[in-house]
Amino acid sequence: MNKTLLNELKLKSIKFIIEIGPQLIYSLIALIVGIFTIKLLMRLISKTMEKSKVELSLKTFIESTSVFVLYGLLFFAVGSIIGIKSTSFLAVFGAASIAVGLALQGSLSNFAGGLLILIFKPFKVGDLIYVNKNEGFVEKIDILYTRIKTFDGRVITMPNGNVSNSDVDNRTMEKYRRIDLKLKFAFNSDVEHLRKIIIRALRKNSQLAPNLPVDVWLDEIGEYELKVVARCWVNSVNYWPLFWEQLEAVKKELDLEGIEIPVPSRTIYQGDLP
Repeated sequence: MNKTLLNELKLKSIKFIIEIGPQLIYSLIALIVGIFTIKLLMRLISKTMEKSKVELSLKTFIESTSVFVLYGLLFFAVGSIIGIKSTSFLAVFGAASIAVGLALQGSLSNFAGGLLILIFKPFKVGDLIYVNKNEGFVEKIDILYTRIKTFDGRVITMPNGNVSNSDVDNRTMEKYRRIDLKLKFAFNSDVEHLRKIIIRALRKNSQLAPNLPVDVWLDEIGEYELKVVARCWVNSVNYWPLFWEQLEAVKKELDLEGIEIPVPSRTIYQGDLP
């Protein structure tokens, strides 16, 4: 009995291998050729976009999406060669898509967010942005995530869904950006004299934006001092280095003129109690 069953299993196994063997070989060949073809296509797509000077953010998004689509088509083709019917494959794929979609709602939201970023272009690769309390240069816009590099060398990866639904402060979209220096002086200071000194200090910098104003205004009369704002325009990319340079330049010019920053003080009157 056992020998008969064993012989039947052997015969069925041999028959199965004979029937399915060629399909497995063909599917394996198709898989290898498909992977090689996808790599060639990705190189071709990359070179074509480079020649067409496609924006870098769009280029990375297209590449990551193309890989996903091409491998999906390859697995569909391999499944068809093995013998999986298209209707069955699509039914399984559809059911799996629903299950995966429910499990990966956040990822689908990130994918949609990535599309919105590429369509409306609130920023691109290379821009300096401030979003969700993070400031840095955009390094990559992927199919699901955006990556920025901060001034102190940290790399922050943010989901596209969150980014697309947040307020994005693009600090390099415009060529020039205004520096505002907030300064304090004593009540008896001559504002016009201060204006001449500060403007002279700011104009010494050769990297100021041409044809844009350099001005100084009395901004507020505080409790202990006069609050003055000094403003000038510089290239957006060099904003912070020039901000610090201008602040130091104003301090040095004020020191040369003998003008000091006021210290809060109070006058106390002492008299006899009634």
